[in-house]
Amino acid sequence: MSPSPAAAVVRIPPLPRSAAVPAQGAPGTAPAAVQRRLASWVCDLALLHELGERLARTSDLSDALHEVLRAGADLLGARRGLLILEPADGLGPHTSVGLGLGRSDLGALETVPRMGAETPGHRDLLHEPGLAPRHREVALQLGLAASFCAPLVPDTRAALGAAVWFYDEPAVPSEQRFHLVDRYLRLAVEHVARCLELDRTRRAAATLAAELLPPRLPRVPGVRTAVRHTAGPRGGGDWYDVLPLPEGAFGLAVGGVTGAGPGAVAAMGRLRASLRAYAVMEGEDPVAVLSDLELLLRTAEPARSATALFVHADALPGGGCRLALAGAGHCPPLLVGERHCEFVETSLSAPLNMLSCWEAPGVELRVQPGESLLLFTDGLLHRTGDPADQAFARLREAAADAPAAVRGDPELLADHVTRTLLPDGRDQADDPEDLVLLAACFD
Repeated sequence: MSPSPAAAVVRIPPLPRSAAVPAQGAPGTAPAAVQRRLASWVCDLALLHELGERLARTSDLSDALHEVLRAGADLLGARRGLLILEPADGLGPHTSVGLGLGRSDLGALETVPRMGAETPGHRDLLHEPGLAPRHREVALQLGLAASFCAPLVPDTRAALGAAVWFYDEPAVPSEQRFHLVDRYLRLAVEHVARCLELDRTRRAAATLAAELLPPRLPRVPGVRTAVRHTAGPRGGGDWYDVLPLPEGAFGLAVGGVTGAGPGAVAAMGRLRASLRAYAVMEGEDPVAVLSDLELLLRTAEPARSATALFVHADALPGGGCRLALAGAGHCPPLLVGERHCEFVETSLSAPLNMLSCWEAPGVELRVQPGESLLLFTDGLLHRTGDPADQAFARLREAAADAPAAVRGDPELLADHVTRTLLPDGRDQADDPEDLVLLAACFD
């Protein structure tokens, strides 16, 4: 993976030789003129340095694109701008960002024939001969008199797109302004290219994780389920599952493998697929399922550990279910009923592949119709920022305070718990920890 763009060193290219300072005392050179030119160059370098530092503080692709537009507008004296990201390698993403332009303005500009990247430089949008009629029509509609276009082409990569800045007046900016924006874009386009690589890596990891987890939970008689899952920026190893089993039974599972990134995501996929197979073969005994999983992990993934919680459920004739469950170093599930809300006391045990042989007793209980079971990974607790005991207590309080109508609906219950525990969108924010919350409401 490429280094974080925020850590990249921004280097301002040296001024061209033509801009060299004349030696003091040279014929025809006045000291005052030399000082004015020196002051102008110092101001230009200071401005480029400030804009370069602003750009280096961006690590998100969208933030970097908006910063390039803002900096270019400052350098050129423009009020509005448009940056079109269309990587020539065809790998995407394709997007457009605007500065001082509304949605309708962007929509109108998208109808203009593409003439920007192929013909960089300043253009008179109202009087220049050879422009397509649509150019003048949109320019008059939006009050644009002139534009300056610059292609975004890194030194060693294919073109990324183009940026265009718009002027309300037909005046042409000075050559010095054009020179400054050219210097700035030389470093900016390299930074954007690094942000693009990082964005692609994050998207690939997120896509891989999404493909390895069920896009939608299956419908199983006797239970209604909902899940909330947010992966860390590097892609993590937390997972969940709801699977139909023979003779009308079903299984619920959550777990996580150590590490992050593509390796952890791949290991998570293998572990989840293996648990599904073991659950079909001997799901009535959750301890045997986790024992087989531990043996597989110890044999195939000797350097990796994992936590897991597996629940086997049989529907009872009068309603409700009989649950048999076992956990390996995993958080206990939370049982939510009409007049109670308590953690299921699973026995303490080490994660899989941490000891020479994993072993823990199973737990059995009966749940009544209308009761719900919350299974979750420790990322839900870690994202609160509280110590473990306080995070567990807050989770229990969030579920206990849910209204009766919410407790009986897994979708509403999952939303209520995550929003109460992680307000202000913290459940969707970038965080090193994965988050999994699986809510099951029994009929």
